[in-house]
Amino acid sequence: MTLEFYRQVLDVLSQEPVAIATVIHTQGSVPREVGAMMAITGDRTWNTIGGGAGEAAVIEAGRDVLRQGMPQRVTIDLAATAQPGRHGVCGGQMQVWVAPWVGDEAIALLQTLIAQLKAGHPVTLTVPLTDTLPTLSMTPLNPSAIAPDGQQFFHVLHPSPTLLIVGAGHVGLALARLAQMIDFQVWLQDDRLDLLQTLPPGVTGYEALPALPPTSYIALVTRSYHHDLTALRSLLQAPTPRYIGMIGSRARIHRVFQQLAQDGVEGDRLSSIHAPIGLDIGALTPDEIAVSIGAQLIQVRRHSSTP
Repeated sequence: MTLEFYRQVLDVLSQEPVAIATVIHTQGSVPREVGAMMAITGDRTWNTIGGGAGEAAVIEAGRDVLRQGMPQRVTIDLAATAQPGRHGVCGGQMQVWVAPWVGDEAIALLQTLIAQLKAGHPVTLTVPLTDTLPTLSMTPLNPSAIAPDGQQFFHVLHPSPTLLIVGAGHVGLALARLAQMIDFQVWLQDDRLDLLQTLPPGVTGYEALPALPPTSYIALVTRSYHHDLTALRSLLQAPTPRYIGMIGSRARIHRVFQQLAQDGVEGDRLSSIHAPIGLDIGALTPDEIAVSIGAQLIQVRRHSSTP
């Protein structure tokens, strides 16, 4: 769940109440995972718990929750034999808790939640399956699940991972825009100060390589072999990041690796680098290359044992 989602909820809460729908249990094949959330007001929604007729039922419930002020548990049956025109064909079931968030208490909760996630701290929302607001704990549990007594849902929230993009050229800027869409906090480094003046909103620019938080992702999309080498000599002194990829021809990559090996960098550190960067989808334009890198970032993130 992105920080932007919670910021949007906070902005709207200053104007009107919001119904928050959270997937609290799944069984069988379903479109979204436990913990997926969406927000509902009288005339709009954002984010998704799976789309289709099931989500339409949740939106309807959300607006009823806003009218009545009382939460509801919605069961979505996605079996192929379910009521025609009302449910999907994934085959499973989802339980969705839809609760109203309103007033100063909800605003204060969101402010604390946003501050903790922005600072890089995982947190746990304890959601009572009653008519009261969640509470926030700084002790993360794992994974999100309904408590054994069935009276509350422990919702584990992790901060968005950091992606450091080295190189603010055409590919770097395209990747920065796309990475925000797939829930990365984006840092962009380049020694060309003029390029750092026109970054996409929400992207943090650095003239020199910044100190990275743990489990960062790094994409090297620099303009030259020399910039690759300079960056890697610095980055490989730190513990191995979650992901590091480097753009370039195979000849350029070989030359960089050869020099790093002569510098004493061990082979397993070099083999951990995704080079050439991105999934091989035949990408040519900067936007296409950004999509191929973004797809690889998702692949690494979803197949990792940690967020």
